[in-house]
Amino acid sequence: MKLNEISDNDGARKGRMRVGRGIGSGKGKTAGRGQKGAKARSGVSINGFEGGQMPLHMRIPKRGFNNIFAKDWAEVNLGMIQKFIDAGKIDASATVDHAALKAAGLARGGKNGVRLLGKGELTSKVAFKVDGVSKGALEAVQKAGGSVELPEAAPSEHEKKTARREANKQAK
Repeated sequence: MKLNEISDNDGARKGRMRVGRGIGSGKGKTAGRGQKGAKARSGVSINGFEGGQMPLHMRIPKRGFNNIFAKDWAEVNLGMIQKFIDAGKIDASATVDHAALKAAGLARGGKNGVRLLGKGELTSKVAFKVDGVSKGALEAVQKAGGSVELPEAAPSEHEKKTARREANKQAK
Protein backbone atom coordinates (compact mmCIF):
# COMPACT_ATOMS: atom_id res chain seq x y z
CA MET A 1 0.00 0.00 0.00
CA LYS A 2 1.25 3.47 -0.92
CA LEU A 3 0.14 6.94 0.20
CA ASN A 4 -1.42 7.66 -3.19
CA GLU A 5 -3.53 4.48 -2.94
CA ILE A 6 -5.27 5.46 0.32
CA SER A 7 -8.92 6.42 -0.11
CA ASP A 8 -12.11 6.74 1.93
CA ASN A 9 -14.47 3.80 2.32
CA ASP A 10 -17.25 3.61 -0.24
CA GLY A 11 -20.13 5.86 0.85
CA ALA A 12 -18.04 7.76 3.44
CA ARG A 13 -18.36 11.00 1.49
CA LYS A 14 -21.64 11.85 -0.22
CA GLY A 15 -21.78 14.46 -2.97
CA ARG A 16 -24.11 17.46 -2.80
CA MET A 17 -27.45 17.06 -4.60
CA ARG A 18 -27.29 19.19 -7.77
CA VAL A 19 -30.79 20.57 -8.28
CA GLY A 20 -32.24 22.22 -11.35
CA ARG A 21 -30.21 20.16 -13.84
CA GLY A 22 -32.95 18.83 -16.09
CA ILE A 23 -35.91 16.47 -15.92
CA GLY A 24 -33.79 13.32 -15.95
CA SER A 25 -32.04 14.16 -12.68
CA GLY A 26 -35.24 13.84 -10.65
CA LYS A 27 -34.64 17.30 -9.19
CA GLY A 28 -35.11 19.42 -12.29
CA LYS A 29 -37.64 22.16 -13.07
CA THR A 30 -38.73 23.33 -9.57
CA ALA A 31 -35.71 21.73 -7.85
CA GLY A 32 -37.81 20.20 -5.06
CA ARG A 33 -39.37 23.53 -4.03
CA GLY A 34 -42.89 22.87 -5.29
CA GLN A 35 -44.58 25.61 -7.30
CA LYS A 36 -44.65 29.38 -6.91
CA GLY A 37 -45.05 31.32 -3.70
CA ALA A 38 -42.52 32.90 -1.34
CA LYS A 39 -41.08 29.55 -0.28
CA ALA A 40 -40.21 28.65 -3.86
CA ARG A 41 -38.16 31.81 -4.20
CA SER A 42 -34.68 32.49 -2.90
CA GLY A 43 -34.24 34.23 0.47
CA VAL A 44 -37.86 35.26 0.95
CA SER A 45 -39.37 32.72 3.37
CA ILE A 46 -39.82 34.66 6.61
CA ASN A 47 -39.77 32.63 9.80
CA GLY A 48 -42.88 33.36 11.87
CA PHE A 49 -44.73 35.09 9.02
CA GLU A 50 -48.41 34.11 8.99
CA GLY A 51 -49.60 35.63 5.74
CA GLY A 52 -50.30 39.07 7.16
CA GLN A 53 -52.14 37.75 10.24
CA MET A 54 -50.59 38.95 13.51
CA PRO A 55 -47.94 36.31 14.28
CA LEU A 56 -48.27 34.18 17.41
CA HIS A 57 -45.14 35.57 19.06
CA MET A 58 -46.63 39.07 18.78
CA ARG A 59 -50.15 38.05 19.92
CA ILE A 60 -49.25 36.46 23.23
CA PRO A 61 -48.69 38.66 26.33
CA LYS A 62 -45.14 39.47 27.31
CA ARG A 63 -43.92 38.90 30.85
CA GLY A 64 -40.85 39.86 32.82
CA PHE A 65 -38.48 42.77 32.79
CA ASN A 66 -34.90 43.26 31.64
CA ASN A 67 -33.22 46.00 33.64
CA ILE A 68 -30.86 47.87 31.31
CA PHE A 69 -29.35 49.72 34.29
CA ALA A 70 -28.46 46.56 36.26
CA LYS A 71 -24.90 46.32 37.53
CA ASP A 72 -22.71 43.50 36.20
CA TRP A 73 -20.88 42.05 39.20
CA ALA A 74 -18.39 39.21 39.21
CA GLU A 75 -19.83 37.33 42.19
CA VAL A 76 -17.27 35.40 44.23
CA ASN A 77 -18.01 33.21 47.25
CA LEU A 78 -15.74 33.17 50.32
CA GLY A 79 -15.54 29.36 50.23
CA MET A 80 -13.98 29.44 46.76
CA ILE A 81 -11.51 32.13 47.82
CA GLN A 82 -10.44 29.95 50.78
CA LYS A 83 -10.05 26.95 48.46
CA PHE A 84 -7.81 29.00 46.11
CA ILE A 85 -5.76 30.31 49.07
CA ASP A 86 -5.22 26.73 50.29
CA ALA A 87 -4.17 25.71 46.76
CA GLY A 88 -1.69 28.61 46.62
CA LYS A 89 -3.39 30.37 43.69
CA ILE A 90 -4.17 33.48 45.76
CA ASP A 91 -1.72 35.19 48.13
CA ALA A 92 -3.60 35.84 51.40
CA SER A 93 -0.94 38.24 52.72
CA ALA A 94 -1.49 40.69 49.83
CA THR A 95 -4.66 42.72 49.24
CA VAL A 96 -7.14 40.66 47.24
CA ASP A 97 -8.81 42.79 44.54
CA HIS A 98 -10.51 42.30 41.17
CA ALA A 99 -7.20 41.87 39.33
CA ALA A 100 -5.96 39.19 41.76
CA LEU A 101 -9.24 37.27 41.57
CA LYS A 102 -9.28 37.51 37.77
CA ALA A 103 -5.67 36.29 37.55
CA ALA A 104 -6.57 33.29 39.73
CA GLY A 105 -9.58 32.54 37.47
CA LEU A 106 -12.25 33.22 40.08
CA ALA A 107 -13.79 36.47 38.81
CA ARG A 108 -15.32 36.11 35.37
CA GLY A 109 -16.92 39.14 33.73
CA GLY A 110 -17.86 41.85 36.17
CA LYS A 111 -17.76 45.14 34.27
CA ASN A 112 -18.76 46.93 37.49
CA GLY A 113 -16.32 45.03 39.71
CA VAL A 114 -16.39 42.19 42.23
CA ARG A 115 -19.04 41.44 44.85
CA LEU A 116 -18.20 39.14 47.77
CA LEU A 117 -20.84 36.62 48.82
CA GLY A 118 -20.88 34.68 52.08
CA LYS A 119 -21.27 31.08 50.85
CA GLY A 120 -18.64 28.80 52.34
CA GLU A 121 -16.19 29.41 55.16
CA LEU A 122 -13.19 31.74 55.33
CA THR A 123 -10.44 30.82 57.81
CA SER A 124 -7.58 32.97 56.49
CA LYS A 125 -7.01 36.59 57.49
CA VAL A 126 -7.46 38.42 54.18
CA ALA A 127 -7.68 42.10 53.24
CA PHE A 128 -10.17 42.63 50.39
CA LYS A 129 -10.56 45.62 48.10
CA VAL A 130 -13.85 44.99 46.30
CA ASP A 131 -16.80 46.95 44.91
CA GLY A 132 -19.57 45.20 46.84
CA VAL A 133 -20.06 42.81 49.75
CA SER A 134 -23.04 41.02 51.29
CA LYS A 135 -23.75 41.43 55.01
CA GLY A 136 -22.94 37.77 55.73
CA ALA A 137 -19.66 37.93 53.80
CA LEU A 138 -18.59 41.11 55.65
CA GLU A 139 -19.26 39.45 59.03
CA ALA A 140 -17.37 36.28 57.99
CA VAL A 141 -14.31 38.27 56.82
CA GLN A 142 -14.23 40.36 60.01
CA LYS A 143 -14.68 37.21 62.14
CA ALA A 144 -11.61 35.68 60.44
CA GLY A 145 -9.65 38.86 61.27
CA GLY A 146 -9.66 40.32 57.76
CA SER A 147 -10.94 43.60 56.38
CA VAL A 148 -13.04 44.79 53.44
CA GLU A 149 -12.36 48.09 51.68
CA LEU A 150 -15.19 49.46 49.55
CA PRO A 151 -14.95 52.37 47.07
CA GLU A 152 -16.32 55.77 48.00
CA ALA A 153 -20.00 55.91 47.00
CA ALA A 154 -20.56 58.44 44.24
CA PRO A 155 -23.50 60.82 44.80
CA SER A 156 -26.67 60.07 42.85
CA GLU A 157 -28.16 62.47 40.30
CA HIS A 158 -30.84 63.45 42.82
CA GLU A 159 -28.21 64.31 45.45
CA LYS A 160 -26.24 66.36 42.90
CA LYS A 161 -29.34 68.36 41.93
CA THR A 162 -30.24 68.96 45.57
CA ALA A 163 -26.72 70.19 46.33
CA ARG A 164 -26.81 72.58 43.33
CA ARG A 165 -30.19 73.93 44.45
CA GLU A 166 -28.89 74.57 47.96
CA ALA A 167 -25.76 76.28 46.58
CA ASN A 168 -27.90 78.54 44.38
CA LYS A 169 -30.12 79.49 47.33
CA GLN A 170 -27.13 80.42 49.45
CA ALA A 171 -25.60 82.47 46.60
CA LYS A 172 -28.73 84.70 46.41
